[in-house]
Amino acid sequence: MALVSEDRYYQPKDSKDAMRYIERLFNRYKDAPITQELVDYNHNLTAALRSDIAQAALTENAPQRHDAAINMADEMDKWARTRAAGQPFHGQLKHFKFVGEASTPRFKAHTVKNHQRGNLRASRH
Repeated sequence: MALVSEDRYYQPKDSKDAMRYIERLFNRYKDAPITQELVDYNHNLTAALRSDIAQAALTENAPQRHDAAINMADEMDKWARTRAAGQPFHGQLKHFKFVGEASTPRFKAHTVKNHQRGNLRASRH
């Protein structure tokens, strides 16, 4: 039986790296069915954002990143309240900010029948 390695957990280089990692995790689980385990996990991530990561941003002399970490934690709390109320959460975190689904353009795929090779369902925009 192999021993548990020390590099099992992710070790971020700085506060920005940690915030990117948490943002990626949040966008992965934001549409999952709500469970108590998921709510606890979200609470742990927001607590880490508010305490450790925000403090690390201040020590790195990055006050904008500190504010972004606090705002990101607030959006994640808003997600928990919205999902606990049974409502869907329309949007995601992008560049440490909430981006709604309605704010991104959608392109309709129009099938083009021609005698050339390539993707026939490519969006023409």
